[in-house]
Amino acid sequence: MSKIIVLMGPPGSGKGTQARLLQERLGLPQISTGDMFRAMKQARTPLGERLRRTLASGMLVPDDLTIRVVEERTSLPDCRAGYVLDGFPRTPAQADMLETLAAGQGHELVAVLVDVPFEILEKRVTGRRNCPVCGEIYNVYFKPPKSDEVCDLHPEARLNRRTDDNAETIKTRLVTYEQETRPLVEYYQRTGRLRRVDGARDPEAIYADIEKAVIGDR
Repeated sequence: MSKIIVLMGPPGSGKGTQARLLQERLGLPQISTGDMFRAMKQARTPLGERLRRTLASGMLVPDDLTIRVVEERTSLPDCRAGYVLDGFPRTPAQADMLETLAAGQGHELVAVLVDVPFEILEKRVTGRRNCPVCGEIYNVYFKPPKSDEVCDLHPEARLNRRTDDNAETIKTRLVTYEQETRPLVEYYQRTGRLRRVDGARDPEAIYADIEKAVIGDR
């Protein structure tokens, strides 16, 4: 049966890479609420107009409107075999709505948590560097350049470090993530939908476990 994959993971877990691999290899489109809201804002429909008014007022998008936007996007032909959700649901109430939507669409649902210890997340974020010329990404702990702080492909270019890639920022982001995500993790654990994968390994090993968790449930 076709699947809806709710993909969860903290900042630095590599969740975005896994969503891309699922899209490339299983043909499941990655659906993000941010992308959906941006597209719907342009739509000349009653739903688009309601979303524009809500966003213009500075209010949070209510659950009933969010699920309608999700439903409209996931009713398109590219989602018939299933899809990967990124950024939705965010609360147990939204998860309940998604259960109803999944049943109506004839999809099974599985939640995958890419689990990574804090000390590894910290090194992934604080060690991140990128080349200002070609955009190549390095990590001083896991994928260092041949010469310190210099791109392998462009030796004239010193590597950049994002200002928010520091220990204090990542701690704050992880605390926020933990507070927001814990109820959702508990929800999927309680309903038997949760699959945990070890995100401390290389992307291919992580992907293999995610694919097994998804396909193995068929």
